[in-house]
Amino acid sequence: MAGSINKVILVGNLGADPRISNTPSGTKIVNLTVATSDVWKDKTSGERKERTEWHRVVIFNPQLADIAERYLHKGSKVYIEGQLQTRKWEDNTGAERYTTEVVLQNFSGNLALLDSRGDGAPAGGNDVFSGSPSGAGWDASPVAAPAADLDDDIPF
Repeated sequence: MAGSINKVILVGNLGADPRISNTPSGTKIVNLTVATSDVWKDKTSGERKERTEWHRVVIFNPQLADIAERYLHKGSKVYIEGQLQTRKWEDNTGAERYTTEVVLQNFSGNLALLDSRGDGAPAGGNDVFSGSPSGAGWDASPVAAPAADLDDDIPF
């Protein structure tokens, strides 16, 4: 068995516009807040219930950061694949604080835009951007749309 796996997949909506910052060396860093929701029907009351979780996402990959800056905005639906990382920092009072984030590094992580591009393109024309080292550092390939007609002769 392999050692261990640290992989997070989120499909949700941005809670705010991406926050863009730069390191002293000029590397772009993008911070996102992504909301995911669970919806269910309460068994006792029959009432519809919803719980929303907020996730911090940090993009260190320059190509994915450019895509996020150009195309994402508050409310955008995204698919994010990265790793969990916890970091320690000191607040203004000197107290140690911890935060856990989903991180998309230079050669790992994926970002898929699940909304239309804003140019009238349908949501089925999604693009997946990968932090893999192939080609120019990212791949723009269409996500397979679900088949419109699943009626076939398979008996199960």
